[in-house]
Amino acid sequence: MLKKLLLTGFEPFLDNPINPTDEIVKSLGGTTVGNYEIIGRILPVDFSESAKQCLTAMDEVKPNALISLGLAAGRSKITPERIAINCRDGAEDNKGVRLEDSPIETEGPAGYFSTLPIRKFVSVLNGNGFPSAISNTAGTYLCNNVMYSALHKIEKDQADMVAGFIHIPASHELAIQKKSIPSWSQHDLTEAVKLMIQMME
Repeated sequence: MLKKLLLTGFEPFLDNPINPTDEIVKSLGGTTVGNYEIIGRILPVDFSESAKQCLTAMDEVKPNALISLGLAAGRSKITPERIAINCRDGAEDNKGVRLEDSPIETEGPAGYFSTLPIRKFVSVLNGNGFPSAISNTAGTYLCNNVMYSALHKIEKDQADMVAGFIHIPASHELAIQKKSIPSWSQHDLTEAVKLMIQMME
């Protein structure tokens, strides 16, 4: 029997007119990859809504696994995140809201570790010619916010689900519109995500 995997990405944000995670989710949503039926959701870049919509999708889909994708324009490798921290900070979201030193959960722990097999992800990607490394910071922006909120919900609900966050580089289409950032083809970004899903049990 197929398992369910909830795959989330984000809409374009800040000075990024394209978000390659949007394309990956649209491409893989509704397909079967390895042992998983992929259910895709695109999240808004909105502090008040992004985590809320992710948690609602978790309740609706009841997935066995959650992989959230985010764009890290400037990184050259695919970087599974090790940890999410209980902090919201950084640039304005798409609604113009800017937060400083704001906890995600007032009574929540300082951080949550990813429960995805991130070391295996890095190994299989590098072994297949896709540069990858573990990242030890998901930042304090929307990506971290979604990762922390999802892991907090899983802990609170004692849900039998693995979850985490993976940052990806810019696509060539985005790099054409920005100066001096490394980029991958959209095809390779999508294939790399498929490869990670395929090696999950």
